[in-house]
Parts: sequence; C-alpha cells; structure tokens
Amino acid sequence: MTTPRVYVIHENPEWFPPFAAAFEAEGVPVEELLLTDGGALGSIDLGAEPAPGVYWSRMSASSHTRGNEHSKEYARALLGWLERSGATVVNGSHVLELEVSKVAQHGLLRDAGFDVPRTTAVFGSAALQDAARAFTDGQDVPFITKHNQGGKGLGVRRFDTLAEFDAYVDSPEFEAPVDGITLLQELLTAREPFITRAEFVGGEFVYAVRVDTSAGSFELCPADACEVPQVIAGAVCDVPGAETPGAPEAFSLRTEVTAEHPLVQQLRTFLADQRIQVAGVEFMETTDGRTVVYDVNTNTNYNPAVEAAAPVSGPRAIARFTGALLEQAYAASATTV
Repeated sequence: MTTPRVYVIHENPEWFPPFAAAFEAEGVPVEELLLTDGGALGSIDLGAEPAPGVYWSRMSASSHTRGNEHSKEYARALLGWLERSGATVVNGSHVLELEVSKVAQHGLLRDAGFDVPRTTAVFGSAALQDAARAFTDGQDVPFITKHNQGGKGLGVRRFDTLAEFDAYVDSPEFEAPVDGITLLQELLTAREPFITRAEFVGGEFVYAVRVDTSAGSFELCPADACEVPQVIAGAVCDVPGAETPGAPEAFSLRTEVTAEHPLVQQLRTFLADQRIQVAGVEFMETTDGRTVVYDVNTNTNYNPAVEAAAPVSGPRAIARFTGALLEQAYAASATTV
C-alpha cells in the first residue's frame, strides 16, 4: 500500500522548491501532482480509490499564461473525483472556482461586509466601450481594467480618458481575457504607496506583507520565480523585483498588523465561512479613509526576504497544517481496519 502523504496539486514546478524544503524540514512526506500535459498525473481511474493521503490544491488562475491552458479543467476533474471519493482535500473545488473568478471574489467579499472596489464585469469586447462610458458617466475620469481570471496582474491597465480606452480596445495591443470577461474598476489611490497582503494557513493568521507599489506595479507575486526585470506598459508594471538603488524593499513585514487587528479577525471569519484553508488576501488603505479588500489569492507564494524576517514561516505552517491533517486521517483509517 502506498504510504500516506500530502499530495500537492499544481502546474508550476518553479514555485515548488520552498514548499518541498518546508515539508522536509517538518518531516511530512509530500509528492507533487503536476497537472500539465504530460505532467506527473496524466490520468485518473474514475473507478479506483485515491491513494491515501491529504490533497492540497494550489492551482493558479494564471496557469494559461505558462502554456497550461487546460490545467484548470484537469484540476476540476481531479478535485471532483477526490471529493466524491471522500478524500481529505485542502482548498477544494469550491476554492478553485473562487481562485479563477474575481467576479465571485467580489460578490462574496461584498456580501460579507467588506469595502470592495466599484466594478462592472463586461462580457466579450463588443460592449467594452459602451460599458466604460456607463461606468464613468461619460466623463474622463481614471479607471482600470482587469481580467476576471487573473493572477500576475493580467489585463490590469490604467486609463485616464475614454479616448485612450477606445484606442486600446481597437488596437492590436488589446489583451483579451482567457474567459472573455473584462472588469472595469474604480481607480483607488493608496494613502501610502503600498498594499497589504494578509496570509492565512489553516484558517489562522500567519503574517501581513507590505508590498511596495511606488513603481506603479500591478504584479504582486512575491515568489523568487516572479522576480524578473520590470516591463512598463503604460501605467502597468508587469513584474516587480528589479531593484532600483535606494528604492524601498518590494516586500516586507507589516508587524503592526497582528491577529488581533479588526480586519484580520473579519478576514479570518470570512475564510472560515467560505472553507478556504490557505490564502493571501490583499487590501489597500486609501487617501479617502477606506480600507478596500480586492483580492483573495488561494495559491499564495512566499517571499524569501519576508520569510527570513518573519517569526513564523508560511510554507512550514502549511507543512505542519497538512501534516496534522494527514496524521488525523491516517489514525482514523488505522482504527477502522
């Protein structure tokens, strides 16, 4: 019989080494289930039982940008099979659907009482220009676009005039979203040039990360694999990490944001209600006194500089959390034999 272990469901091996090291340090057996064409998991026998263990899904909304356009569908099939079989799944199929839809995130956050950005979801491209006029009441006021299935700052651009937006939509540079849904969203101005990402594991707060946005970046991936030279496209900086001498650190701890912070407590309740066990939730404090929550990322990556300074390690917290679930599941199965 296969030794029970934690199976990590994902599609990008470049992101895995810090997790492999964390599981090894915690003494928790782990195995990747790489959902790519020709990856580690090429098929599932729908009449069989899953191998014993805990299955942690960290499928990314941006998988299609790495040539893995079908990975999301593979994950849907796999997670459904696992759940129907009664396997222990962390961040299951309902979480995957939230990861790949900012529309769904927006609705759940709003219904839970969070301040969220004013947003219009536009289907296809034919209605985009008219929708932008309705969104701005026909005025030249700044707004941004996003892709509904996002990650990596996909489709995030700032527009200051309707003419500028019209020209973009009609140009070869127009970036069509993979699911056909473009979001029009109010432009928020941060009180200071940073946003905050609150990390949770097992439903518990780990730490808060200050993400510097002084370069105008919309790409907030904290992983080493994301740290490549910046590419500026209008107001969008696709990837941070190219350090400018004298510039602030892109990622640092916000030690004043603790588990007792009212917003952290509200987020903890939200994640519990939505059965989201591992997530990073992003929010911004604005010049007009708002605290706006705008993104729930369920395949979080952890920045090494933050990890070196943090009193608790995110990846090791995940290894301990899933390892404890593994022990509980294995102990339960052993007593029934």
